[in-house]
Amino acid sequence: MAVKLESVRLPQLPSDWPSDTTFKPLGKLSPATQRNIEPVGVHFLSEARRKRHKRTFSEDERYQAEQRVKKSEEDEDADISDNEDPLMVQRDAKDWKSQDHYAVLGLSKYRYKATDDQIKRANRKKVLKHHPDKRAALGGSDDDSFFKCIQKATEILLDPVKRRQFDSVDEGANEDPPSKKETKQSGKFFELWNPIFDSEARFSKKQPVPRLGDDNSTKEEVENFYNFWYNFDSWRSFEYQDEDVPDDSADRDQRRHIEKKNLNARRKKKTEDTARLRKLVDDALSLDGRTARFRQQEKAQKNKKRDEREADARKAAEEAQKKKEEDERLQKEKEAAEKAERAEGKKAKEAAKNAAKKNKRVIRNAVKDANYFHGAGDAPPATVEKVLNDVDALLDKQEFEGLASLSRALSTEKDPSKIKQIYSEEIGRMVSAGTLSEGACASLRA
Repeated sequence: MAVKLESVRLPQLPSDWPSDTTFKPLGKLSPATQRNIEPVGVHFLSEARRKRHKRTFSEDERYQAEQRVKKSEEDEDADISDNEDPLMVQRDAKDWKSQDHYAVLGLSKYRYKATDDQIKRANRKKVLKHHPDKRAALGGSDDDSFFKCIQKATEILLDPVKRRQFDSVDEGANEDPPSKKETKQSGKFFELWNPIFDSEARFSKKQPVPRLGDDNSTKEEVENFYNFWYNFDSWRSFEYQDEDVPDDSADRDQRRHIEKKNLNARRKKKTEDTARLRKLVDDALSLDGRTARFRQQEKAQKNKKRDEREADARKAAEEAQKKKEEDERLQKEKEAAEKAERAEGKKAKEAAKNAAKKNKRVIRNAVKDANYFHGAGDAPPATVEKVLNDVDALLDKQEFEGLASLSRALSTEKDPSKIKQIYSEEIGRMVSAGTLSEGACASLRA
């Protein structure tokens, strides 16, 4: 850069300026003194370096400036990754549309944040490494496929329109949202979700984009954040993924068909992306503890009386529930007691029934033991039938206590005459009580 020197003259003093009367010297300069100065610290090191390399002050300063520039360039080049996927290096240059342009230039960690200067330096570094002539000189392959990939990546990323189209579909820059389970278990909602919204913010037409904030954000800030994202205006267009349209020499109808197909595909992808973003915001909102806290605070402020009424209603409901439970408990106890009583009655009835059967059996066996009151020899069937019929008639009219008493009297007696006497006395008692007629059970009377 040429430097132009210009001489500027000072303005002249006025003619009436009294220089001889206004100038007054205050003192005199002291005489010069020779002193020896020794450098210390960094200055000592600089002096030692100059003497060692036999450089003057100006030569050493120029050399140090060159070293600083060189180091700065090396530090900047360190930002560009040299790690290259072998498959990426071997890819076909014709398939440039599916390649990751940032990865090709070693800018994967910057992606849409990479500056034009970084892209140019990355291109220079990659070209120096993969130029076909240099590779051939080093004894390698002279295949220029990856070199063409580098050129194509640089062409697209240095063109603002093409780069915007590629950034629109660059999946490498996307942040995968954490799952609901992961967010709840970690308890780090802001640490997990802030990077997600920062990544999505690059597609916003409106800048700056409000941030998610932290647990101390106000209700207004939180509402503005979610309102912004629910009304998100994205510039994503997806035309980078269009099917290539034939040149002007191709059939016009075919060209129009492909253009219409591409337009429909863009609309579909735009709709899907809008739904994806809407779901992402819904998930974040459902996991954001601030919104629930704000709702609770607002509810507590606006609905204090209603909360009191609800508390009274809950108390009354609890008391009613307790009363209902107590009534149900008492009812169950009553039913259980009645059931037990019925069981006991049934058991007693069964016992009485069994006792009656036993007593009847003893009473019937008694006439059998007495040979049906026939005397010696086997009793004829008619006598047996007559006696048994009279016994049945007696038993039909007999009560439980009478059966028990009669059974006790007959159980120990084996003498036929005494057995008949017992029957006769019982028949007389029943006739007197009116339970038997006067002439009934004649075969059993003494």
